[in-house]
Amino acid sequence: MPPLPITPATLFRTFARMGLIGFGGVLPWARRVLVDERGWLDDAEFADLLSTGQILPGPNVVNLAMMFGYRHAGLKGGLCAALGLIGPPGLIVLALGLGYRHVAGNALIQGALHGMTAVAAGLIILTAIRLARAQHGLRWPWLTGVAAFVAIALLRWPLLPVLAVLIPTSLAISLWEHRR
Repeated sequence: MPPLPITPATLFRTFARMGLIGFGGVLPWARRVLVDERGWLDDAEFADLLSTGQILPGPNVVNLAMMFGYRHAGLKGGLCAALGLIGPPGLIVLALGLGYRHVAGNALIQGALHGMTAVAAGLIILTAIRLARAQHGLRWPWLTGVAAFVAIALLRWPLLPVLAVLIPTSLAISLWEHRR
């Protein structure tokens, strides 16, 4: 089956689907759809877009959607991708928020939310491993990821100072590796 052309409408539908099935986080689904299902990106291209999206203000996956959409269908494509990603799920969240206060104390609802949290954490860890594997033969991205995890998750250091050290360090190592 030939790939669908990347039009604004296709971008809206694709990213809306991601947003609607991305419980606990869209990142794993974005990678799966853009790399595995559609073949629009390879792992290295996805990692590049994601890392660019992470250094920009705003949610990294929304930034990724806008950059990807803009790259393939201009401003309209960027807007359609971002609107697809946040529009339909946003409406559902608003509706659920209105009803949540009535069931917030229900043990079954609380149990379901805890279960979804565990699933989301697993999906994020799996995506991180897949993205790290895309860094063919390079050890420093793994070391940077481990350093970030240890500093933020285990030592509970503040995010911004950790990133202020790890980002320039990672860039310097990357430049050094590239020049070798």
